[in-house]
Amino acid sequence: MTILALLLSVTLQAIETYHVVPQPQDVQLQKGQPFVLDGTVQILAAENLQREALFLRDYIKEQTGLELAITSKHNRKIRTIALTVSPSVVASEGYRLVVGKGGVNIFGGSPAGVFYGIQTLRKSLGIADSLVSLELPPVVITDAPRFSWRGMHLDCARHFFSVAFVKKFIDLLAMHNMNTFHWHITDDQGWRVEIPKWPKLITIGSNRSGTIIGTNSDLDDQTPYGGYYTKAEVREIVAYAAERHITVVPEIDMPGHMLAALASYPELGCTGGPYQVGHYWGVYKDVLCVGNPRVYEFVEDVLTEILDLFPSEVIHIGGDETPTEKWEQCPKCQALDLQGNTLQGYFTQRVFEFLTAHGRRALGWDELLENHAPQDAMIMSWRGTAPGAKAAEAGHDVVMSPTTHCYFDYQQVKDVLFEPSRCGGFIPIERVYALDPAPDSLSNAARSHILGVQANLWSEHMTTESTVEYQALPRMSALAEVQWTEPTRKDYDAFRQRLTRFTALFDCYGYIYAKHLWPERQIPSRWQF
Repeated sequence: MTILALLLSVTLQAIETYHVVPQPQDVQLQKGQPFVLDGTVQILAAENLQREALFLRDYIKEQTGLELAITSKHNRKIRTIALTVSPSVVASEGYRLVVGKGGVNIFGGSPAGVFYGIQTLRKSLGIADSLVSLELPPVVITDAPRFSWRGMHLDCARHFFSVAFVKKFIDLLAMHNMNTFHWHITDDQGWRVEIPKWPKLITIGSNRSGTIIGTNSDLDDQTPYGGYYTKAEVREIVAYAAERHITVVPEIDMPGHMLAALASYPELGCTGGPYQVGHYWGVYKDVLCVGNPRVYEFVEDVLTEILDLFPSEVIHIGGDETPTEKWEQCPKCQALDLQGNTLQGYFTQRVFEFLTAHGRRALGWDELLENHAPQDAMIMSWRGTAPGAKAAEAGHDVVMSPTTHCYFDYQQVKDVLFEPSRCGGFIPIERVYALDPAPDSLSNAARSHILGVQANLWSEHMTTESTVEYQALPRMSALAEVQWTEPTRKDYDAFRQRLTRFTALFDCYGYIYAKHLWPERQIPSRWQF
């Protein structure tokens, strides 16, 4: 091999090694010899970073077979991967990754920043069953996220998913540098969290006697379906996420989407029932009776329990798709003194005041804007980006989650004959990648109120855990780059090349993902067997 060919080979190796997902903000390749990672290398970390060191050790073992020791004492004779929280890294979630012949250093603005530096390092290692050593070219990577809210949502109300799977899903968030898990745990079709003061929410509300087949056909499977998370399981999941620097934001949707609660306690509705836990998908007309004082006792008891289980500052209270017909016919609701507010606005204000009094912030879907939302209300914009833009211009903090780009239960391809989900809509991966949650068309003040972006996985048509993974991946990777990388650094064609390498991690950890970008990996059509 000529010297020129050798130099070209080393350069290509370097470019390939550090082309990860999401793409870092600045990657500067350095001159010099590579760092050789082998079994003699140790992970150096102070006491406050021992958990991060354990993650790095496990990642390296899982992906390469190499087993590294962890130490808290520096030894100049031993080459190390050193983890450090440094004031030189200004952004809390930022990091600087420095690779040289003598060692690797990951400096973070906080333990979270160190963790994201670890993610970039692990993605740079590639996958091998059993390595003696591998080389990492010298580099300085300086990186920090574009947005503070980098989330994924999972609906465990329509279909219930195991604790083990929720943890596996959280691991996916960590792999993608995401920091917020929006957990949808109550809806018309099932109540999934234990509230001891209201035990029927579990004995009745977590179970439905059947589920409609397909997309609201007239055929019901008449098969009992249920499941819920105990308080201990919720705490276990919250702690698991926190270890990975992920905040779990629970959603208790109210005052609509409450049929499971009404079936459990009919006195909470305007008519008194009887009610049945929902079999069909969509919007039900029966909602909480906002003129009934007992409803506020119920809501405050539920939220008190939720606040105890979830340390998140933000609590999602839903507020979407709330029909008013029952309120219009209800004497209790009509007797309220609204003082110019709407019935839903009155209800929402009371919930906001309760959460504020307990040091938390309320987040709701963009319908809150139509019901005199308090100024400190956080808005999640789902009906496109326009409501979020309007809210941000009005001074509300906003998370973008538009159906146009971020509903991952929607189809990934137009030809759905061989797709597992029956959900309508079409969002290909390139559309996800094209989203800019805070475009230049907004004022500077409004852009400062765009906290970030998330994608949603509604589970009406996702009956299995593997279907959830399939619908999420690889679109979740495109979303990660929207959340993390500055728009000037984005390039879809380059992203596709990096994504092809990144899918090796999906294979390594056994995730199911859609392979439309790689037809050669797909199984043959059923007509070709």
